[in-house]
Amino acid sequence: MTRIDFQENKVKILTVGGLMAALIAVATGYLKIPTAIGYFHLGDGFIFMAAALLGPYGALAAAIGSALADLLASYFIYAPVTFVIKGLMGLIAAFCLNKQSSLPTQIIVMVLAEVLMVLGYFLFECLIYDYAAASAVIITNAMQGIIGVVFGTLLIKYVANKIELFK
Repeated sequence: MTRIDFQENKVKILTVGGLMAALIAVATGYLKIPTAIGYFHLGDGFIFMAAALLGPYGALAAAIGSALADLLASYFIYAPVTFVIKGLMGLIAAFCLNKQSSLPTQIIVMVLAEVLMVLGYFLFECLIYDYAAASAVIITNAMQGIIGVVFGTLLIKYVANKIELFK
């Protein structure tokens, strides 16, 4: 897997970035399992793939795609915070998810990004609801994080590392 140099490949990075944002939106909004207090989705795995392919530019695809999924699902109040949280997840992941990083390093980075997600939504929900309500969804968000790490690991290992668009 080779990352794109933005100055040399503006069209490719914008095209792949747009594709990744769309995949993240669809995987988050439509490839989901409903729960009593939200849903589990596969979008986080595509966030990690975007970070692996695009480096820091993948953070923008993560932010846009995830926020778009919230808007399409009518979770309007969550869209701005999702933009920030998922963008930061993509940015954290972008610095360590590459061909040279080992599998344990990749997993650790993805877990740290998911911890940020759980903490970010917890703090936001403390503000809009209360501590008890926010605490109630920590386990659900943590389970979402586990799904993201597992799916992201599979995507990076079996998909992102096979893509040779950026020679």
